[in-house]
Amino acid sequence: MKKFLGKFTTHSILIFVSILSIFPFIWLISTSLKGAGENIFAYPPQLIPADFTFENYSGVWHRVNLLGYFINSMIVAAGTVLLNLILSSLAAYPLARMEFKGKKITFFAVLATIMIPFQAIMLPVYLITIKLHLIDSVSNTAGFIGMIMPFAVSAFGIFLMRQAFLGIPREMEEAAIVDGCNVFQVFFRVLLPMVKPSLAVLAIFTFIGSWGEFLWPSIVLTKESLYTLPVGVNNLQGMFSSNWRYIAAGSIISTIPIIIFFLAMQRYFISGENEGAVKG
Repeated sequence: MKKFLGKFTTHSILIFVSILSIFPFIWLISTSLKGAGENIFAYPPQLIPADFTFENYSGVWHRVNLLGYFINSMIVAAGTVLLNLILSSLAAYPLARMEFKGKKITFFAVLATIMIPFQAIMLPVYLITIKLHLIDSVSNTAGFIGMIMPFAVSAFGIFLMRQAFLGIPREMEEAAIVDGCNVFQVFFRVLLPMVKPSLAVLAIFTFIGSWGEFLWPSIVLTKESLYTLPVGVNNLQGMFSSNWRYIAAGSIISTIPIIIFFLAMQRYFISGENEGAVKG
């Protein structure tokens, strides 16, 4: 009986916390489906719309360049994910497999950067971006590069990939060297295929972070044609006098790619997280 009560209490708390976590998203969906004549701030709140409609989705899609914002976000997110996978893996490989002076100090220095919020280094990064002419006033390509490069590699990615490489037996690497492989062949043909789950986890976290990034694009961009979805959706607030139905619909549309990407990669997610937690 005590065991049952313990499990019941634990599951009840978890269900309650889960409902609290997902409630804002449910409220967002409800708001996006309410008609113009319905009070979205009514009390008590009404989750099921009385005037059910999809007009908000078609309205926001046709009245703003949502497709353009979507394409811009895809370019930035894809570039950030690709560079993160490559650069984080290349940085993690020597920290996991090679011996050199200052290896531990280098690793801990990389980990220490996790504690520094982006807002603390935003000003020097912005000045460097301007000095390198990586802004959209130079060209659209320079604008995209300026949005991608500050997030092209992360300390979390280096840590995750280092832990994944540590979990691979050294015999696999030694056997490849005996067969005539050089360092790069060992890295690309032997080790990388064996850490696909960790690469998938890094890709998911990087994609979510890049897709939802609002602060940096809103600072570095000057052309509306290069707005990403978070910046474009935020722009709805001024364009339609705070039409919260359109803002909610735009926000829901912007979350769809994240859900699709996660579902496509979820089979690797759990195993990849476990890989990164095995060795220290």
